[in-house]
Amino acid sequence: MKIAIGSDHAGFHYKEAIKQFLINLGHEVIDKGTYAETPSVDYPLFIRPVAEAVAAGEVERGVVLGGSGNGEAIAANRVRGVRCGLCWNEESARLCRQHNDANVISLGERMMSEETALKLVQIWLDTPFEGGRHLARIQELDTY
Repeated sequence: MKIAIGSDHAGFHYKEAIKQFLINLGHEVIDKGTYAETPSVDYPLFIRPVAEAVAAGEVERGVVLGGSGNGEAIAANRVRGVRCGLCWNEESARLCRQHNDANVISLGERMMSEETALKLVQIWLDTPFEGGRHLARIQELDTY
């Protein structure tokens, strides 16, 4: 799978760990930055390119990170065609794929351990979309 990844300075360390994790799993990873922990940067500058790559079909999925993941999820969801789920535990990662067909995951480096972040990414990658009643809801989202 081809996956774009991006973070601000507060998510940089986990971005690097997740990037290596994805590469080790055999995925192609496109790093949209930031490329260092300092200086402090504005997250939309690095999240929007990930979301745009997903929406344009240049990549199949996207991973965005920040301190909490909240702003990153908001930024990603501003791009039409992106369904970004903010995940904090295993159930949220599973449900954002099963029910929402999330094509982007947002994680907060200050909110969880690196081990948890990697586990959530694995669950998000492995969980299929259920379709059915959830498909109509996603189609409704796409009308906005």
